[in-house]
Amino acid sequence: MTLLITVFAAIITTILWYNRKNDDMKLGVLMFMFWGASIMWFVDAVFEYARLKADYFRPELPDMINDAFLGLSVIAFAMIIWIVYVLIKDPKNVVRKALMKKAND
Repeated sequence: MTLLITVFAAIITTILWYNRKNDDMKLGVLMFMFWGASIMWFVDAVFEYARLKADYFRPELPDMINDAFLGLSVIAFAMIIWIVYVLIKDPKNVVRKALMKKAND
């Protein structure tokens, strides 16, 4: 489940990144985080399959729910990191303008 969730997030982000008009939102950073997570979960799946063999394809419901929560947590954490990155880079100078306005008041 973690692999599927992160791969879907990576694919969606890649489509958004590819169809962008400009790079103001730094979607490439988010895209590479999701693809990195997908590669990490793929390697984990390969080693897990080597250990469990055919049982790998018969997970129990609690394991699937746990993996789904883990996958969604990875997505949420990556998006938090991306939001902080965009706020620090401030590509549209929104934060800087807000701070300057506050300083002038």
